[in-house]
Amino acid sequence: MQTRRPRHDEHTEVMEALTGGIDVTLAMLLWLLAAGALAGWIDAVVGGGGLIQLPALLLVPGMTPVQAVATNKVGSIAGTTASAVTYLRKITPDRSATIPAAATAFLGAVLGAKLATFIPSDLFTPIILLALIGVGLFTVLNPSLGADASLRFGESSKRHHGLSWLIGLVIGVYDGVLGPGTGSFLVIAFVTLIGFSFLQASATAKVINWATNFGALVYFIPDGQVVWALGLVVAVGNVLGGIFGARTALKQGSGFVRVVFVVVVSAMILKLGYDVIAGLIH
Repeated sequence: MQTRRPRHDEHTEVMEALTGGIDVTLAMLLWLLAAGALAGWIDAVVGGGGLIQLPALLLVPGMTPVQAVATNKVGSIAGTTASAVTYLRKITPDRSATIPAAATAFLGAVLGAKLATFIPSDLFTPIILLALIGVGLFTVLNPSLGADASLRFGESSKRHHGLSWLIGLVIGVYDGVLGPGTGSFLVIAFVTLIGFSFLQASATAKVINWATNFGALVYFIPDGQVVWALGLVVAVGNVLGGIFGARTALKQGSGFVRVVFVVVVSAMILKLGYDVIAGLIH
């Protein structure tokens, strides 16, 4: 006759599943809630909130890099859902670009999440840094860029669709592997390659970023990499920040989004530049 395991053992297993074996404290939860809210605001306006949220998770004692990336996706998908819904109430998306990019971004993120368990993240940092410097300079030297929508090709053209597929796939893979700055890369890609305004590009980026987060979680959740207790707290912060950030962007317009974009990209360049230099010194 099979005996039932004590409730204490079952409770312990549930807690280990929720915490990933990490000693969770109230101070830790409050810190991650605040980080999630700030990241959600930045992400909703222009993307790049992962630069705050992912490092915050990496500071948690006992958290592995893959667990941090996976848990970050839980918060991010909650925030992008909230901000996307807020944007879509006011802005009608260009479905001919958004849907193809979201589809390939989902596939790219699943592939990227799998690659994240094999590829050292420091290999990507110098390449991302150079790309950000180029993007930042291009944006600053072109003050009228993204002020208004000016499509490079017609909505029904093959180039319009093809570029959308390519943008989604490439950035989707990156988001699955690492993630920070994904929203910013999406925004600048749709502004420069497709011809969206900054505001329209930011709204479109939220939909696609949702797809990349979902794609990454499709791999990470069955693999047991998500620390749910921390991910859900970050998610609450992301939702609050995401709703407020989207409303701020809609109220202030493309000019405001452009300024925040330049500030966020500059911060990303400084952060990644420091990482590269510190890596060379050590």
